[in-house]
Amino acid sequence: MAPQRRGAPKAPESSGVAERRRPSSMKSARAPREVWRKWLRATVLGVCATLAALLLWGSLGSDDGVTEVLAHRSEVLLGRFIEVPCSEDYNSHRRFEGCSPTRCGRGVTDAVITRDEARRIRSIAEKGLSLGGSDGGASILDLHSGALSVGKHFVNLYRYFGDKIENIFSEEDFQLYRDVRHKVQLAIAQAFGISASSLYLTKPTFFSRINSTEARTAHDEYWHAHVDKVTYGSFDYTSLLYLSDYLDDFGGGRFVFMEEGANKTVEPRAGRVSFFTSGSENLHRVEKVHWGTRYAITIAFTCNPDHGIADPAFT
Repeated sequence: MAPQRRGAPKAPESSGVAERRRPSSMKSARAPREVWRKWLRATVLGVCATLAALLLWGSLGSDDGVTEVLAHRSEVLLGRFIEVPCSEDYNSHRRFEGCSPTRCGRGVTDAVITRDEARRIRSIAEKGLSLGGSDGGASILDLHSGALSVGKHFVNLYRYFGDKIENIFSEEDFQLYRDVRHKVQLAIAQAFGISASSLYLTKPTFFSRINSTEARTAHDEYWHAHVDKVTYGSFDYTSLLYLSDYLDDFGGGRFVFMEEGANKTVEPRAGRVSFFTSGSENLHRVEKVHWGTRYAITIAFTCNPDHGIADPAFT
């Protein structure tokens, strides 16, 4: 019998299966590591997101360096006054005995202007600013000079609108404005122990309306720290009458007295008057407004009669 021809020996089937199974077993070994990496990545991203949210909340709900609230919005203050050492800013200006600051400080009161008066005087600002308004977040209305923010510029509302002004404002509006100015002047004189008759209204005295719109010009960047006596040489005493409520009408926008390691903040409240000597002992700024609209009026006084201005007149 002829010998049978045999083919080449076949590799055991099990070896092919093993070869095919090896990558699968390696994937199985890597799977837990991949799951771990994904979990770790997700955890890290989650922690980062949480930290970012906390930082954002902190930037909206508080302010860098603010360590003490001088006046809470929920308080009704008959008067709170803090005396601070006077700066040397006044030495480079003509001094007036019995008026130029020798006792410096800052005060807050809710007992000078009523909330109803604040509501009524705010309506004056709203009516005037309805004629224009800045393209950015800060609009100005000055009833003395007539300056009104319109777009990226200012116009003189008395010349620009002419007789139409009589349809916007009334004599009662201007009388209320004068009455409020007089009450604030008396409060400042009493707090600093000077005669009210030695104080003269000075420029600029103006309404401000601030919202969260992005700044378009340098005039919209209200949040920078500054010294009033340096910015406006005529200022000796500065006051602000707030016409809207912090956290009810707007967020952010608090007034901050800047001191190293101990900044003090005033939370606006309609009818609240904040006042202070205008030198660098009261370096200050306003927080950015994050939502809503903040109304206020800045009323400034000088001891120099040459820098005084008259109350605005309706006719």
